Amino acid sequence: MERIGLLAGEGDLPLIWARAARKKGREVFAYKLVEKINPLLEESADQVKSINIGMLDDLIAGLKADGIEELVMAGSIDKTMLFKGIPLDARFAALLAGLKDLNNDSILSAIVNEFTKEGIRVLPQSIYLEGLLAGHGILNSLQPDEQLLSDLKYAFKMAREIGRLDIGQTVVVQNRTVLAVETIEGTDEAIKRGGRLAGPGVVVAKAAKPGQDFRFDLPVIGEGTLNTLIAVKARGLVIETDSTFIIDKENFIKRAEENDIVVAAFREADLQG
Repeated sequence: MERIGLLAGEGDLPLIWARAARKKGREVFAYKLVEKINPLLEESADQVKSINIGMLDDLIAGLKADGIEELVMAGSIDKTMLFKGIPLDARFAALLAGLKDLNNDSILSAIVNEFTKEGIRVLPQSIYLEGLLAGHGILNSLQPDEQLLSDLKYAFKMAREIGRLDIGQTVVVQNRTVLAVETIEGTDEAIKRGGRLAGPGVVVAKAAKPGQDFRFDLPVIGEGTLNTLIAVKARGLVIETDSTFIIDKENFIKRAEENDIVVAAFREADLQG
């Protein structure tokens, strides 16, 4: 079996990816970046190690010692850790000091470049998980009326714009008015904030930034986000075709429909007209 590394953050995506990679005949060595990891990962990977997220030199040395030449990054990281004084080694501190800003894309691109320099190739997150990517159009059988379709398109456009600025991936709108923009707090908190402001009927969009690097930070929606949409009585969700993972896709779409939430997946071209 050909060995591959997995840098694992929070959520179900690392577990799903590890299982898919092993089905494809890969030997999966997982490296836990956070404590809150799905416990089933221990059973689904061939080896699981905990690493200190701020020790970049140790991480790279460990990957090389384990013979890792290919790597996938999956799962979320609490970005507020940067403001909580986590210990950083000299290499990571120098990397951050050399960046123009500390936005997601800047930090992750720089880390990927460090791996590349060391002969470790970072693969697209979508490898082995193509079946989880969103299709195109209205994904459940609910049909949006003219007002909802207008809000879906507007929300998607705004999500693309905040992505362009590398602020976040999610916006909450109602009546073509932006109520909340995701920042460092994450998708679910942004949805809750928008729901508190407007009450029932909000529309949520989550999209990758234009030109998104598929090696990291692809948008993911799953049970947690759906539960939040249901809690705020959202009317619609729009994501990006071929660029958003839907965890447990069939059940997600079914539960959304049962709660009268239209789920759509758009491309940039859908905003024309």
